[in-house]
Amino acid sequence: MSWAELERLVVAGDVDTVIVAFTDMQGRLAGKRVSGRFFVDEVAGHGAECCSYLLAVDADLNTVPGYVMSSWDTGYGDMVMMPDLGTLRRIPWLPGTALVLADLGWADGSAVTVAPRAILRRQLDRLHERGLAADVATELEFLVFDEPYRQAWASRYRDLTPASDYNIDYAILASSRMEPLLRDIRLGMEGAGLRFEAVKGECNRGQQEIGFRYGDAMVTCDNHAIYKNGAKEIADQHGKSLTFMAKYDEREGNSCHVHLSLRASDGSAVFADSGHPHGMSSTFCSFLAGQLATLREFTLFFAPNINSYKRFADGSFAPTALVWGLDNRTCALRVVGRGRSIRVECRVAGGDVNQYLAVAAMIAGGLYGIERGLQLPNPYAGNAYRAADVQRLPTTLAEAAALFGESALAREAFGDDVVAHYLNNARVEVAAFNAAVTDWERMRGFERL
Repeated sequence: MSWAELERLVVAGDVDTVIVAFTDMQGRLAGKRVSGRFFVDEVAGHGAECCSYLLAVDADLNTVPGYVMSSWDTGYGDMVMMPDLGTLRRIPWLPGTALVLADLGWADGSAVTVAPRAILRRQLDRLHERGLAADVATELEFLVFDEPYRQAWASRYRDLTPASDYNIDYAILASSRMEPLLRDIRLGMEGAGLRFEAVKGECNRGQQEIGFRYGDAMVTCDNHAIYKNGAKEIADQHGKSLTFMAKYDEREGNSCHVHLSLRASDGSAVFADSGHPHGMSSTFCSFLAGQLATLREFTLFFAPNINSYKRFADGSFAPTALVWGLDNRTCALRVVGRGRSIRVECRVAGGDVNQYLAVAAMIAGGLYGIERGLQLPNPYAGNAYRAADVQRLPTTLAEAAALFGESALAREAFGDDVVAHYLNNARVEVAAFNAAVTDWERMRGFERL
């Protein structure tokens, strides 16, 4: 939506509310609703304040210790949400509402460097210095349930009814039962400026994936945040619920495969070269080699939660071995496409990922490979779950956090402040989980132990 269009709609009364939002550490939209007139007159030019603790809380929005940027000692002061007017759009499923995404800054005009959008922008700037830009697509999977969110909460998410009774991978009939919801999500996203491509059933009960067209990396990550939030809002309006958590049950988890390619300033494809093996340019080979070399140390940015690591299971279509392959879904990195469309698909992230951080990690790893001229090993052929003598992904959040905290590469690519900030978030989550008593423990131990 253009600025002139917003002004016209506000004057006409067709837009009365503008959501000013940013993506927090957990990948959620946070912000406030302001009146359309107030946004046009004041907020668009000067920003809107929000408390700094929004980037220093746990998943329950509890203030937790250990953050430099925000604490009781600093008084929990404000950040400024500065609207990026290039992200302005209508939100069709919320009457009279527009939305704009914001960058976070301090009162002195400096950037909040630990904000996810700022972390990605730093890596995109590094690409730009080389005359490069990144195109990205994210493939989010989710599970649909027949119970609404508040009922699901009241039941503590037990005994929910999946929207299908069996594996519905590519199945049309069973997916049609969800079509009223899925269609509203697709049309809603089209109205919000996303370019829908396809929707398909997935392996788990009630599992679906809606795919959107690739685009500029920042635009894709912004759209990802709006889609993820909006899909939940639309499901709520249908009296249903859906989850993007990485592993809801013992069946297949929710993935978020991230496709990435580079282009030069003239728009030409950087990854393609028909004269090289597999049609991959030397730049692509080094980029991919750098991702392989850094994936273990950067896993925290792909798998940020305790639950994320339960998805990494052999024979589950989620990766465990740090290898790459040609159209091989058992590998962590899968090369697909040909010619201008050749790209890497990173299969590590789950549906719970913060997309800005994952894409930033992919670019940082790739640049590490380019800058050092790393050589790419041969593609892995066959079942990578059985691969011997190769590195494996971390199996717990604690292990990933330790690797991230000890990584000189992470500090070089992202900065000490970013490493410390997200390392603290991981420690908070690990401590909270270690203190919890689970249903599994009660069932095993209440009577029989």
